[in-house]
Parts: sequence; C-alpha cells; structure tokens
Amino acid sequence: MPEEPFGLVLHGMIDDIRRAYDKWERQPVDLDLSGAPPDPAAPCQTTIAREQSISGPGTFFGKEQRTLVFAPSSRPGWWFERRDLPGSLPIRVSVRNVWTTARNIVLRSGSPHNYMRMVEHIIALRVGMQIDNLVIRVDSGDPPLFDRGSLDLVEALEAVGTVASTVPAVWWTPAEPVTVGGANGSFLTLLPASAPELCVDCATDFPNAIGRQRLRFTLNRQVFRQGAPARTNTTAGMKLYCHTIGKLFADIRNLGYTDSNILIAGKRRYLNEPQLLHAGKSLEAVWHRAMLDLLAALALIEDGRLAARVISYKSGHALDVEMVRILYKYNLLRPLAVI
Repeated sequence: MPEEPFGLVLHGMIDDIRRAYDKWERQPVDLDLSGAPPDPAAPCQTTIAREQSISGPGTFFGKEQRTLVFAPSSRPGWWFERRDLPGSLPIRVSVRNVWTTARNIVLRSGSPHNYMRMVEHIIALRVGMQIDNLVIRVDSGDPPLFDRGSLDLVEALEAVGTVASTVPAVWWTPAEPVTVGGANGSFLTLLPASAPELCVDCATDFPNAIGRQRLRFTLNRQVFRQGAPARTNTTAGMKLYCHTIGKLFADIRNLGYTDSNILIAGKRRYLNEPQLLHAGKSLEAVWHRAMLDLLAALALIEDGRLAARVISYKSGHALDVEMVRILYKYNLLRPLAVI
C-alpha cells in the first residue's frame, strides 16, 4: 500500500482526510509567494532593543482604551504580565497555558482571573518577526483592536528594532510527516524541513462571499508584513445577531468591532470594503488565516523556532492548537541542525 502523502494521522478519520486532501490539491492557488527567500537564520536568540507601547480600543470592551507594553527580555519565550493583577504569575505563551480555543485563543496561568484573550493577533508576531524573547505588559485581559489588523503592532516593533543575545537559537522540525483532521473536511499537515525555513500552503472554503482562497508562501518578515493588515472576518448573520439579540449579553454589546476593523461577508458579497486584493479578488480572509491565526498557534511552541512545510485546509484555532498539543504529548519535534 503506498504511503499517504499527509503522513501519520494524529487526530481525525483517515478517509475524511483523504477526501479533504484531494479537494485541497484540486483548489487553484490564488497567490504564490513560495519563491521568496526566507530571512537569514539568526544564530542567536533575539529580543527588542528597547521598550515600546501601543494603545487602541478594547476588543471586548470597545469604549475602553487598552495598552500593550512590549519590553526586552532575556528570559526564554514570550510572556504576558497582567499589571492589574500584581500578585499573579506571568502567562507564558505556550500550548500548556491554552485555556480555550472556542472563539479565539485564550491563555491562562493559575487563577481563572489571570488570562489574556484573543492573543493570536499579538503572538503571531513571534513567528512572523522572529523575535524569540519578549515580555508584554498589559492592563487587562482584553487586548486592543486596530483597523489595520496587526500592522500597527508590526510597526511598533519595527520602530525599536531587535538585538541578539549570546544564547544560540534553537530550531525544531516535525520528526515525521503528521496530520490532524477536523470537522467539515478540515486538516492541518506538518512536514519535516531540512533547512531553517517555514513554508505555508493555506486554503479556505467558506459558503459565503469569501469562498475559496488559497495562498502559498515562504515566510519572511516582508511577507509577514504584507499579510499583517488582514482583519478578522465575520458573517453578515453574526453582525445582525450582535446588533440585535446579542445586545442582551455583556460580551457582545461591549464588543469593539466596527465596519473598519473587521471584514463582514454576506452570502454573495462583502458588506464592507475588502482589502488585500490580488488580480481583482480579495484574499484578506486567507491572509488573516495564514498570518495571524495559523502562525499564532505555531508560536505556542514555547522554546525555539519551527522549520516545516505547513498545509492548512479549512482549519481553525481548535485544530491548530490540537496539532501543537499532540506534538508535545508524543514528543514529535526534533532539533534541526542549522549550519
């Protein structure tokens, strides 16, 4: 029997994954940036050169201003420090601290009060900008929301620059090809790499105006910057719900979402102006999926950087995080020697 192209199935039904894999292979690529070279692999761990802060309206409490303070760190990894909870331990960006992926990725350490919601649009920068060590001081568990996706955060970190430590950088790659399958024909595959680079092939298939979109790229800082403005997308039905019945619930009526900071997709057309057009077609949804959702899950690999070929088809937060969790559970990451 021939070897499956998606390798070892860690979660899901193999027959469902075979069918989904066939659909992914037949879906046309809308934009191919895989020929771009990766950034040179920094030999030592990096952090930012100096402290930087940025503020914006709250995601879940839109009438409140929220501030992130990015600070240099020699401690390995990325950490959130809740300044409003001085007795709490810092929350490490790690799959071990994922509390829920129901609507977004929520991290928690210890007390249920010591959490950080919707971290994906922040922690994706760890992978996209190759910053190994960082402390993020926050004034609540509610992150700020911006009209330009995560581009404001990218620019804030670009403004201060990075510095290298004397501690060698560590690269990991999957020990073998692995796949997790989810609902509605979704799957996520990680294939081993022989070089320190991350190559992504990401496809969506929505039953609305977003439809089928497919993006392929080799990650570097320029490509990450190109996709960083992509906004979260929602449906016209969810928008109507938020403006009607949802007003009964505090989490909904206080949302900071506007027609400017999210993409709203109706059945056949967008209800606001889509961005990131290529050949007349908006690829904003697949850019957001690849750059800010998928890379955020890969940022949950707590020590070091990931080198791999990644195939994502109709995946989401839950399946992405499940992949990282299983990699740790079964010790499926191996060090990659970088020459």
